[in-house]
Amino acid sequence: MIIALLNQKGGVGKTTLAVHLAEVLSRLDKSVLLVDADPQGSALDWAANRPDNPPFPVIGLPKPTLHRELPAIAKNHDFVLIDGPPRVNELARAAIMASDVVLIPVQPSPFDVWAAKEIVDLLREASTFKENLKSAFVINRKIVNTAIGRDVVEALSSYPVPVLKTSIGQRVAFAESAAQGLTVLHTDPSGPASQEIVSLAKELLEL
Repeated sequence: MIIALLNQKGGVGKTTLAVHLAEVLSRLDKSVLLVDADPQGSALDWAANRPDNPPFPVIGLPKPTLHRELPAIAKNHDFVLIDGPPRVNELARAAIMASDVVLIPVQPSPFDVWAAKEIVDLLREASTFKENLKSAFVINRKIVNTAIGRDVVEALSSYPVPVLKTSIGQRVAFAESAAQGLTVLHTDPSGPASQEIVSLAKELLEL
């Protein structure tokens, strides 16, 4: 299964989610590949900052030919996570065409809801070529114990894309683990951040 994390709006947490989902899936004894398709190379930076080798390979492939090159690279892996670019461009189109599932991280703000239209339009365009393409929103960086998370779910209902039940909170643990080239599953394995990520991975697999 190839899963792309995409949104034309930067700063929504694509890399954080991609890295953490790759970590969870690798712990299920699955062969996982993380593809950094963002020219900024944040996932590659994360891997380089690790104190040891990650349990899955991380490669850079920020190329508009991604959809043609990835199948040969991905064939020996159970799961491939694509950390997509922060804009709707040829790279994003290539990532969609390479994927089975597109996960769209959205922060709980009106700006993110409005910005989601571009990636939804791109998915609609791609669906004419890929009838079985699946997609879903995931609420990321939700402020815990506030109503704004519920409000954004309601606002996103205007799009023909489902919203996953699992939301990821705005937690310092994610930044602290990233600074070490690790994940919250290493630094706080029983904490709420880890529980949310594991729940998200399970829900994603049910798609």
